[in-house]
Amino acid sequence: MTAHQNASEIEGTEKPIMVKASDLDYVNADWGQLTWYASEKQGNTNYLTLGRCIIYPQKANPRHYHPNCEEILIVIEGKISHTWKDDEQVVMTEGETITIPRGMYHQARNLGETNAVLMIAFTTPNRQTVGES
Repeated sequence: MTAHQNASEIEGTEKPIMVKASDLDYVNADWGQLTWYASEKQGNTNYLTLGRCIIYPQKANPRHYHPNCEEILIVIEGKISHTWKDDEQVVMTEGETITIPRGMYHQARNLGETNAVLMIAFTTPNRQTVGES
C-alpha cells in the first residue's frame, strides 16, 4: 500500500499504513505552518484529520470555522490566546486542550516570543475550513 491510495481502500487493511515525512502535506503561511499527518488527502485514514500547527511569535491564524467537524487543539509548546464566537477567549499553555464545536468561528494567537506548537485533530478525514475575508 502507498501513502497516497484512496482512503476507501484502507478499511480491512491487514497492516499499518506509513507515510514518510517527505510525503506529508506541508502548508506555509505568513502567520505559521501546518503539517498534515493523517487525512483523506494523505490516504491513510477514513476517520479523522491530524496535524501540527506552528504559529509564529505574536502572529495569529485567520479567524475561521469548520462546517463539517469538531476541532480538538492541544498546546504542545508556547502560550496562545484562543478566541471564539464574539471575542470570548481563554489563554492556553503547554498541555492544555480545547474542543471547538462544529461551525464555531475561532482563532489562535501566539502570545510568546518563540513559536507556539499545537496539535490539531478533526472528527472527519476531510475537514472543511471557512475563513473570514
